Amino acid sequence: IDTKQISHDGTRKFLYRLDDGNFIETVLMKHNYGNSVCVSTQVGCNMGCSFCASGLNKRKRNLEVHEMVLQVLMIHEIMKQEGERVSHVVIMGIGEPFDNYDNLIDFIHILNDNKGLDIGARHITVSTCGVVPKIYEFSELKLQVNLAISLHFPNNELRSQHMLINKAYNLEEL
Repeated sequence: IDTKQISHDGTRKFLYRLDDGNFIETVLMKHNYGNSVCVSTQVGCNMGCSFCASGLNKRKRNLEVHEMVLQVLMIHEIMKQEGERVSHVVIMGIGEPFDNYDNLIDFIHILNDNKGLDIGARHITVSTCGVVPKIYEFSELKLQVNLAISLHFPNNELRSQHMLINKAYNLEEL
């Protein structure tokens, strides 16, 4: 852990320095139903979602499975010292989880396994900005984890308009 910040509501943000010198963030949120850890899956992100700061740093690489597990495990150790435990995991930190699909699936299995971190499947949420082929592939696995999809706009017409504006803007930059 390189840096730790605590907000007024008790949320804790951890900045991890990885072995290769890159940084990722992990967040611990305390709720009335338990302690939730928000996990990163990549160093940077190429999705460019307008509501998310992760895209400010373009993707450098995918995280390995052990790097995702260690985010939860390190916070779990802190929680254990406080007489608590990590009860929920949300995979919506830095990066698009479905762009690191194989490592994501291995990570979920380790989280859920009773010889792993033993976090119930229904206490795990994967958030995607809508990588459709991977959503279909994910649905075939019959995992009992939650899936959250960020659509950015309430209908296809607004989404298409926004995509056209962004495309025109990006062409002007070139």
